[in-house]
Amino acid sequence: MSILITVKKSLGIDQNDEAFDTDILMHLNSVLSTLNQIGIGPDDGFEVTDNTATWEDFLGVDPRLNLVKSYVHLKVRLLFDPPATSFAIDAIKAQITEYEWRINVVREVDLWVPVVPEL
Repeated sequence: MSILITVKKSLGIDQNDEAFDTDILMHLNSVLSTLNQIGIGPDDGFEVTDNTATWEDFLGVDPRLNLVKSYVHLKVRLLFDPPATSFAIDAIKAQITEYEWRINVVREVDLWVPVVPEL
């Protein structure tokens, strides 16, 4: 499934409407960079340049990371088309914070290495 098409659909933009692609791609790649900095995605980073990049390309096939898709949508929405009310913005920010915590939990479980005491 295409990352760009999914994000456009979640923003209410038809997949064939390319008028906002430059702006969406800029924000989308910023969010993917943030995810890379917290340990999600390919080690050497990831960039979406068109509608051919897929979620599997970025996340692999781990179903525990499905929430990354919602996280990306919310972050891009705040950057590209924020809600008009502060209440809605605060609700989205709270959800983003929860997703960041949950994403970190998955990452830490995978990367956690027990400390072996020296003898």
